[in-house]
Amino acid sequence: MSYQISPTSNDKFMFNLKAENNQVILTSQVYEQKQSALAGIESVQVNGPDAKNFQHKVSPAGEPYFVLKAKNGEIIGNSQMYSSEAAAQVGIASVQTNSASKKIADAA
Repeated sequence: MSYQISPTSNDKFMFNLKAENNQVILTSQVYEQKQSALAGIESVQVNGPDAKNFQHKVSPAGEPYFVLKAKNGEIIGNSQMYSSEAAAQVGIASVQTNSASKKIADAA
């Protein structure tokens, strides 16, 4: 489990939270500066363990996914699209477990 910070194509930054199997379980918004992406990781570490900070959503194609919100209601990250609500629940549990990771890989 680790966070990976990466530059975007337009010289901004984003991060992914990966599970033990190296699968991406949460993708951040895009940040203007690397330091802001690091602050976003800290927000996931604080807010990720709490189930009430997750909001279930459904894509226009009918696929379930979730967002993780900070206490102020701002979205910190989004999940992948899942095949079922049960699979999305497993994803939330994985974020709750892995969000406390202090490992940060820098691809920037």
